[in-house]
Amino acid sequence: MDVSRSSPYYKQVPDPEEVRITRAIDELYTRYPFYGSRRMKDSLSDYYAIKIGRHQVRRIMRLMGLEAIYPKKRPKTSESEPSHKKYPYLLRGLASNHPNHVWGTDITYIRLENGWAYLVAIIDWYSRYVVAWDISPNLESGFCVQTLRRALKDGTPEIFNSDQGTQFTSNDFTGVLALGNIRISMDGRGRCMDNIFTERLWRTVKYENVYLKSYRTITEARLGLSEYFHFYNTVRRHQSLDNRKPAEVYFSNQRSNQNFNNSLSPILSTIPTITV
Repeated sequence: MDVSRSSPYYKQVPDPEEVRITRAIDELYTRYPFYGSRRMKDSLSDYYAIKIGRHQVRRIMRLMGLEAIYPKKRPKTSESEPSHKKYPYLLRGLASNHPNHVWGTDITYIRLENGWAYLVAIIDWYSRYVVAWDISPNLESGFCVQTLRRALKDGTPEIFNSDQGTQFTSNDFTGVLALGNIRISMDGRGRCMDNIFTERLWRTVKYENVYLKSYRTITEARLGLSEYFHFYNTVRRHQSLDNRKPAEVYFSNQRSNQNFNNSLSPILSTIPTITV
């Protein structure tokens, strides 16, 4: 059979350096499963003093069966309705400089085990505080209107920005804003960067929660996202906020800081008391 006698007994000796790299990548991926080869390469250098090229990192990740978590296919979440009134974009060159100056909203998809759900959130641009959110199995405007009504119980923005999706241009939605004397701003068609803060929120929510949890049902997603948004608002610090928390910044100019303290109470109650 033209097979040497020694071949069946040969055991490949792994390269110790590649073993070290593989273990380091495995540890990093366990902590940061959203890292691709570029960020993995930088982290190997920063944390393990391993200086290798991106192509070698990609080759090893492929051998390990590792792939950065990211969306590969998405349904449309915003469709314009020609009969609905469109409003001009009011935020060009405008810097939000206090809470409730500008609110923004958007819809994104949430991947479930056997389909999709849709997540809407309303965020205060200045503080990055998520004022209200909801999840729905469909894209009807009702859940967006109800989310807006809940948000307005906590505050009233001067300007409300959205895209031109039919959920946000509907008379039900804009009517609520008009009753509150809120100025309406809408992004231009195809200009997702006009609503950049909400787009960044989606990236954060998906990388830090949705892709890690792999929700099976809407009920499961609702419970998980409720915990996450509480964490996002009251625990997670933001570099863009001088390392403060969104709730801390949002409620800083409110009637008092009692609202912020109340929002923290569910988490503080879970911290055990340490007696010395």
